[in-house]
Amino acid sequence: MTPSLPSLRASGTAARRPTAVRPAGRWAGAADAEATWEAPAHYSLAATCFPLQRGDGDPTFAPHPAGFWTAFRTPEGTVSLLITHVDGMLRVKGWGDGAGHAVASAPALLGLTDDWAAFDAEPFHTSLPHLVRQARRRNPGLRAPATGRVVDALVPTILEQKVTTLEARRAYRYLLRRFGSPAPAAGQVAPAGLTVAPSAAEWLKVPSWEWHRSGVGPQRSDTIVRALRSASGLERLGGKSAEEAAAGLQSIPGIGVWTAAEVTQRTHADPDSVAVGDFHLAKFVGFALTGERTDDAGMLRLLEPWRGQRQRLVRMLYLAEVKAPRFGPRMTIQDHRGH
Repeated sequence: MTPSLPSLRASGTAARRPTAVRPAGRWAGAADAEATWEAPAHYSLAATCFPLQRGDGDPTFAPHPAGFWTAFRTPEGTVSLLITHVDGMLRVKGWGDGAGHAVASAPALLGLTDDWAAFDAEPFHTSLPHLVRQARRRNPGLRAPATGRVVDALVPTILEQKVTTLEARRAYRYLLRRFGSPAPAAGQVAPAGLTVAPSAAEWLKVPSWEWHRSGVGPQRSDTIVRALRSASGLERLGGKSAEEAAAGLQSIPGIGVWTAAEVTQRTHADPDSVAVGDFHLAKFVGFALTGERTDDAGMLRLLEPWRGQRQRLVRMLYLAEVKAPRFGPRMTIQDHRGH
């Protein structure tokens, strides 16, 4: 899987204490807050942040020659964030009321707080399959991002339940263009069209016919509405452990192991959560590790020796570019909008 964000060169060995500034000007080009860090050795911005972007057309992201733009909501307000990686330095600049909060939490977003020491340490590392060790050697700069933003991760993940990625991302783009908000300074400093996803309250106001028009059936839209009625509780999960967050998510009808894992991988940089129930994952893991397809139970048995680091191992299997054969029929893209 190739990251759609640009791959950038990185060097350096340690994170540097950031310096944040708040210029007096508003939308004049100067950021409301910014900070700079020295990137860890071999750090890859593109590979690290790739899971956060829901396809090339995700309106909450926009390309930049040295990195990317993104926009989201913080407890202090919305923010447009420019993240660049040049000459071994990571720079984050924010515009909007949420700029200070976003810049302060940027190390987790950039994966700088993600620790692979246990994965790379002996004897654990030598116990890994050969192709996993090779993939790790080729991708030493990969980190896992932790956004802490549960609602932002949960809604597009529910949209991906039991449908193709193409169908889910098409629906997400449609809904964000209809109900999202322009990012701070969009069209001035930030790119035109950069969008902040709806708040929980705004998602709850989406009419049933708009869910239908987007191609989202009642089962998925009802799950989103049911979950977001407890939005304050959901966001508190961002401050809990990955295990507690997964358990809290699964207490909501319609949210199972797969959805919880896909969320905590993004919100908590969860190193162990496995997306059990994925249409392709178990077959892929089985083929990569044994040359034979398997089911979810078989996948978990295969991964058990590396419990605590299973998601990292799965990520390395994907980066190993294993050419697994296609298993079974393709999923059919269902279009409910004309019915």
